[in-house]
Amino acid sequence: MLERIKQFDFILISAIVTLSIFGLIMVYTSSYTLGELDYNDGLHFFKRQLIFFIAGLVLMFISSFVSLKFAGRISPWLILISVVLLILVLTPQLGVVRNGSRRWVNLGVVFQPSEIVKIFMVIYFAKFYSQRKEYFDKFFYGVMPPLILFAIVAGFIMAQPDLGTTIHLLAICGAIIIFSGVKFRHIIGLILTGAGLATLFAIAEPYRLQRITSFMKPFEDLQGAGYQLASSYVSIATGGLFGAGLGNSVQKLGYLPEAHTDFIMSVIVEELGVIGITIVVGCYLIILFRGIKIANEAHNDYYRLLGIGITFQIIIQAIINLGAMSGLMPITGIPLPFISYGGTSLVIMMVASGLLINVSGRKKTVS
Repeated sequence: MLERIKQFDFILISAIVTLSIFGLIMVYTSSYTLGELDYNDGLHFFKRQLIFFIAGLVLMFISSFVSLKFAGRISPWLILISVVLLILVLTPQLGVVRNGSRRWVNLGVVFQPSEIVKIFMVIYFAKFYSQRKEYFDKFFYGVMPPLILFAIVAGFIMAQPDLGTTIHLLAICGAIIIFSGVKFRHIIGLILTGAGLATLFAIAEPYRLQRITSFMKPFEDLQGAGYQLASSYVSIATGGLFGAGLGNSVQKLGYLPEAHTDFIMSVIVEELGVIGITIVVGCYLIILFRGIKIANEAHNDYYRLLGIGITFQIIIQAIINLGAMSGLMPITGIPLPFISYGGTSLVIMMVASGLLINVSGRKKTVS
């Protein structure tokens, strides 16, 4: 065990823990007023996030030592569990509706199954494509099977409805396919198909189309769809180099919706300015580069693809969130990894990070 620990990537671990602790601080400052108003306790959200952080640390430690081979062997069963969980979300007595979407399930503890599904899909895709290299010429045997399961899982997620998570999952699985060595012609075909379907689903419902148009011209509907992004712009514009100071955001005082969740980065910019952006983006870049390094040094193709999948799971989610708060991408409701308030997101991200740390202990030089 000590030999394995010595092989762990402690630079990666430091970046993950730094982001998580920084997230705790920002959840405290961005949610204090809301906690006082809604729960008569300014520390309400902070205390809950602290519990999730501690649980996440424990599970990250455990997932750093689990058998990756065993996880790969049971990966088809993990997909079955994913489907069952997503069905439970749509079950009237179990599914929990928030903000017009049914994305949570109450099994004594309320959690978001789609976050768990992301990890299960990464494990399954990594295991499958690591074993099919000699069959990549045969699309329907070497490439297609996981895509059928992806379509089933994506269908249940879209029924919640949750286009943002579906696109995130599509991008993660797409990254694994690209790095697996699948033929270039297959990759191009899959990219075109995925982009076409994403566009079709985006414009199929009026509210989704409104989100796309509002992010391009938010100031044309300041009292409606453009309000949240316009408020985010105000936070960004007032941040400057050093920000207004920790705890001094004005927009979090009821002006910026979801200030402690999806738009927590706007509060970070307003309070800490460029310094805050540098801390966050710097840590994500460390995770990206260390994750790629870990994948390249992995003992076999399964570990390599698993490392790639988890790295891109974190980074793509960060890009989607940062793109939304800055107006470069549509608002999708995707939280900022390790920082946004949300128990399921934080815990699952730390479990995924534990698996990446696990891979880092399995370099080519290690038996």
